[in-house]
Amino acid sequence: MKSFKIITIVLLLAIVPMVFAACTTNTQEPITPETTAVEVIETPTPAPTEAPDNDTTPNPADYEPALSSTYIYNRTGVPIALPPQINTIISIGPAPTEILVELGFANNIISTDFFSGTVSGLQPGISVLDMFALDLEHILALEPDVIFATEMIHIPGTDDPLALVADLGISVIYVPVSTSIEAIKDDIRFIAAITQADDIGETIIAEMTTEIASIREIAETITTRRTVYFEISPPPHMVSFGHGTFLHEMMEAVGAVNVFADLASWTPIADEVLLEVNPEIILTSVDFIDDPIGDILNRPGWDVIDAVANSNVFAIDADSSSRPTHHIVHAMWEIARAVYPEYF
Repeated sequence: MKSFKIITIVLLLAIVPMVFAACTTNTQEPITPETTAVEVIETPTPAPTEAPDNDTTPNPADYEPALSSTYIYNRTGVPIALPPQINTIISIGPAPTEILVELGFANNIISTDFFSGTVSGLQPGISVLDMFALDLEHILALEPDVIFATEMIHIPGTDDPLALVADLGISVIYVPVSTSIEAIKDDIRFIAAITQADDIGETIIAEMTTEIASIREIAETITTRRTVYFEISPPPHMVSFGHGTFLHEMMEAVGAVNVFADLASWTPIADEVLLEVNPEIILTSVDFIDDPIGDILNRPGWDVIDAVANSNVFAIDADSSSRPTHHIVHAMWEIARAVYPEYF
């Protein structure tokens, strides 16, 4: 049962597009939005209200929003109010956290989530949140200037878990779970614009674009394409992906043939279907069992699959292949070298 729970959490992080506390010392200069590019709005301080002695609901009077803010529009056209300066950030979700660190704001992040623990560069000792059961009282006590949060925690049709925080004057910025390489670039631009790091953002995007172009250039010289199955989760809940995902685009970029290209998005896979498509290469990003490669090579009945018979099974870094950030380039190189070592 414990292993099933781990698999469920990992899959939720990887395939959510299917459904769509002390502060550290701050060495970063405050981020001041350009008021010439966005409209200034006035946000009056709410009048104090009395609550019953036994009422533990946060009182807006205790959390005064900035007297003036700027606003921009999020990726869906909803206006977001920003404070005059951004000194402290809470980042919920490994993808926005990874992008913020790359943009240079690691020291501004005062709290993040458990799944961001493997993001290098964060300050030690910052508080860690449960992204699926957020402690709003703790978040308010940290008094962040802004909160970046993955849309994974706010699935359409469900209540906004950070609505109360936003109502109390803290800027909450949701970042989409992007499913294409171009959308990942848009995420970087979006976060860079909010943090006034546009130049750095464009540099990150330019480096991504150059690396991907280099991979594509090599891939165009490949004459015989190899078929590949990429495993996201092992039996009994096998999951892979088809078109409409950035991982599929990554496979195409390196010249690999995704055996499930005809399927859409992230999809469950049956053993018998995999035996039928018979991939030449198997890749796995599974990192929550001891020996994922050995597990694949020793599965009953899988010895008839060409990839298993020829021991062409390779591990791909789970973080860089599953997070929609600039680090997908690292995973692309890993995929390329695993599938076509003679070219890459």
